[in-house]
Amino acid sequence: MIALEDIEDMSALSRDEIDALAEHEHLNTFDATLLGEYLMHVHSGPQKVHEMLCDDIRDALRGDSLAHARKLFAVLRQFLADHPEAVRGAARA
Repeated sequence: MIALEDIEDMSALSRDEIDALAEHEHLNTFDATLLGEYLMHVHSGPQKVHEMLCDDIRDALRGDSLAHARKLFAVLRQFLADHPEAVRGAARA
């Protein structure tokens, strides 16, 4: 039987990125994994994930949760390093 960890490992996103999507969309980890995988394979999907991560950072800062904002910023930096196509204005190959 396939476990949730197996599904996360097959995703184009890291577990931290999946957790951020789950937070943003108020989803459980399984559904966030599926959403993230879908978004990473559709036109402008990576940019949407980028936007969601930025939204989460802004929400954390508005909520005076600096530690959480820092963690999310680290997740965003790694996401952009792994997925340069997610940068706004990036040309799709």
